[in-house]
Amino acid sequence: MSTVTVPPSESAEKNDGVAAVDRALLIATSLANAGSALTLTELSLRTGMYKSTLLRLLASLEKAGLVVHRNDKRYALGPLAFVFGRSFEQTNGLQDAIQPQLVWLVNQGTESPSFHVRHDDDNRLCLMRIDSNHSTLDRIRPGDQLPLHRGAPGKVLTSFGQGLPAKPLAAEDLLFTSFGERDPLCGAIAAPVFGPSASLVGAMSVSGPLERFSELAVSRMKSLMLKAAQEATESLGGKWPAVHNG
Repeated sequence: MSTVTVPPSESAEKNDGVAAVDRALLIATSLANAGSALTLTELSLRTGMYKSTLLRLLASLEKAGLVVHRNDKRYALGPLAFVFGRSFEQTNGLQDAIQPQLVWLVNQGTESPSFHVRHDDDNRLCLMRIDSNHSTLDRIRPGDQLPLHRGAPGKVLTSFGQGLPAKPLAAEDLLFTSFGERDPLCGAIAAPVFGPSASLVGAMSVSGPLERFSELAVSRMKSLMLKAAQEATESLGGKWPAVHNG
């Protein structure tokens, strides 16, 4: 009796393709978050994948230039990752719009400013950060993933995720604070930055040791934060909301 080979369905092939993409992205993300090159064993532990599966996917990623296999047998992100980063900056214009405002905030004597975007349902991503002129600082760096639902920047990202509301806003509606939420020793103040069509681009914030967040310091930094966020919004082609004193 002859055996009939049933070809895989289109749905099965599509699912296999999606799974392969998910695994490839997991590899790239693991390398990005590692901060240094990884061995195959280390990458296997971080991703939960078998080495045979990793080797097959790594070969494709290496061919594309997203991963490099170094002479010391470790794997790291390749030049294509830099191309992606540059393209992201150029497409969104964030570097030119946000960075000058972060520098301005530091020059005004605020705590360390940074800029965050939503990464997924649980995390936000720090895209930019400048250390303040103070001797003691909180520890945040570009590329850090932080909890979306804790901290002032996270409140901005969740509150304005659908963009700028149509209702009138008070200045305080645009400012969010956190004192000891993400880190019991740190405080933060954040405001939204909008782009064209009133869409939320990200959250600008200042953060530092909680002991320096006195009532007077918070009041002053709130005023500076609103000004910086408005300047960044207008640089990106967005419209800053008209606020009332209510």
